[in-house]
Amino acid sequence: MNFVAWAIVTCEVLFWVVILAGFTARYIFSRKKLGLFFLALTPVLDIILLAIAGIDLYHGASATTAHALAAIYISVSIVFGKSMIAWSDERFRYYVTKQGPKPIKRYGMEHARHYLKSFLRHVLAFLIGAGILFGLVTWIDDPLRTEALSGVLKIWSMVVGIDLIITSSYFIWPRKAKNQPGI
Repeated sequence: MNFVAWAIVTCEVLFWVVILAGFTARYIFSRKKLGLFFLALTPVLDIILLAIAGIDLYHGASATTAHALAAIYISVSIVFGKSMIAWSDERFRYYVTKQGPKPIKRYGMEHARHYLKSFLRHVLAFLIGAGILFGLVTWIDDPLRTEALSGVLKIWSMVVGIDLIITSSYFIWPRKAKNQPGI
């Protein structure tokens, strides 16, 4: 595994470490400012990862799947970061500190609309990530060195298409509660 791949793994692990540190400081130790400090470190990790991938490519490395994953990681973090933190915060409060309401489970059209919002975020993340990947391909200007970036972009395009099908299916066949009778 190359350096960029390790950087992605490290950034992902550190993302969850700073999130947990933030929640622990906020809820267990009642240190709200310290908790906010830790939570504010999450975008710093994105900047570090972007710098690592950019420097690696600048120094002549051929783009790999790891470089493409760095672009995906950054775009997903930008678009989903706040909602992932809110999701984690809700569960941490309920399951760890026994404070706050139980996380809700959505069913029917409410679930379909919620999933549609998530799909639209996925499209936005795709557009940002595709922009980063396209920018790298243009910047490097060597199809042999950027083949992996183009390949990952094609795969991600298919994933977005599959996500659209899944999103549509929730409107056609709404999700039912386990105790709700079938049709």
